[in-house]
Amino acid sequence: MTGKVLVILLALCAISAGLSMYYLQVYGYYYEVEPRPGQDVTLVPQGGDKAEVIAYDGFQAIDADSSPIRYRACFTTTLDLDTLSAAYTPVENPEPLTAPSWFDCYDTGQIDEALKSGRARAYLGAKNVHYGVDRIVAVTEDGRGYAWHVLNNCGQKAYDGTVVGEECPARPES
Repeated sequence: MTGKVLVILLALCAISAGLSMYYLQVYGYYYEVEPRPGQDVTLVPQGGDKAEVIAYDGFQAIDADSSPIRYRACFTTTLDLDTLSAAYTPVENPEPLTAPSWFDCYDTGQIDEALKSGRARAYLGAKNVHYGVDRIVAVTEDGRGYAWHVLNNCGQKAYDGTVVGEECPARPES
């Protein structure tokens, strides 16, 4: 009898731990980003370093303090792809990161397919929004826009333990 109780107790603990981990990964750490009108969507001009705000509307974003690359955003813009491509820094081979399924406006599969087919283009949204993390902004030909964070070269080196080197800025103290 004691063995059955112990097995049931262990199974309940395992199920509880699994459900808790799932909740924390999908819902627990995320929060909605408060919109800052006129500041939320930026792109880096070609040949420049400082990001500029572009025209946008309908901004929605989520983020989490647990990781600098959990940021995801959606918006619309009236700017066309040719105008954006002529003025702003393109990103080669962008890979949109997945978002929780409850963040409905951001569909990683659709974004990736649009980027690969040429119906969307990706641009550098901002450099070093966190140490070693850049913001990527993708815009489709119908004006829907998406943003996410990725590790840049310095971030990849810093987080995998490789020597960062002189080309990277000093990492800020925590």
